[in-house]
Amino acid sequence: MTIGQQHRGTALITGANNGIGLELTRKMLAEGWQIIALIRSSFPSDDSLVSGAVKSKQLRIYKADLSDFTALKRALNEIRLQEQQVDLLFNNAGGSFPELLYSKQGRELHYELQTVVPYIITMELQALLQKGQLKTVVNTSSNAAMTVRHFDPETLEHPTKFKKLLGPYAASKLALSLWTRELAPQLAAAGIMIRSADPGANNTLRSGKDSGLPFWLKPVMKLFFPHPSHGAGLLYNAALGRHSKLPGVFLIKDQVTELKFAEYSSKVLSKVQAIYEQEFAAAGRLG
Repeated sequence: MTIGQQHRGTALITGANNGIGLELTRKMLAEGWQIIALIRSSFPSDDSLVSGAVKSKQLRIYKADLSDFTALKRALNEIRLQEQQVDLLFNNAGGSFPELLYSKQGRELHYELQTVVPYIITMELQALLQKGQLKTVVNTSSNAAMTVRHFDPETLEHPTKFKKLLGPYAASKLALSLWTRELAPQLAAAGIMIRSADPGANNTLRSGKDSGLPFWLKPVMKLFFPHPSHGAGLLYNAALGRHSKLPGVFLIKDQVTELKFAEYSSKVLSKVQAIYEQEFAAAGRLG
């Protein structure tokens, strides 16, 4: 009996329709999991596994631009109304952008989407997680976090410099893992396990999409990086594998890894918490 068969339940996956998120969705659908997909755009139309799961309602889709708080709030309210429980939450949506971009709320887009939004989703879905059996959250981080040489939480919202992959993207992933580490004891006391994991280097290049990758990395990725199913497997293991009882850890290659700049964990958590409480939750829930 596989891990998936032992722990079959309901998983919510953000960014479930492409790259690593799509492979994670396909893997878990094939094992019999119920999947809640929170996505901005559509699934590939030629994927028979996905289309069959949509028809049978094994896969249920909720759409929103996650970096737009109004759209995110509407989708999360809908999920709370329609869904009974969440066993696993994979905060996976994101990616690297080719230039300095800002969200509708006015913050740098990597930071908003990959640091702030996972916190909001986790907070908003706590009640559904409490109803689940596994009560586990996995935040998709990156080993790019380990390349950060100077880290200042005060510049995350409005960086003064931009560098592909190793700039705001890496800083946002580091910040994500830092608040995950800091929040973990509080959530564990409530029975919820949270950790962050690097899905490793994967060939996630998509034709027609301008990525935030340095030019030299693209041919390397195409030739040498494994299929996104590799990363999906690492996220899956982060949720259900040998570290499933460890709260707050950061996993690289399924190994617990010490975070850089851990002294800023509480400050990062305070910042995302303030955004959630003052902007998102304070706005009230739509009907």
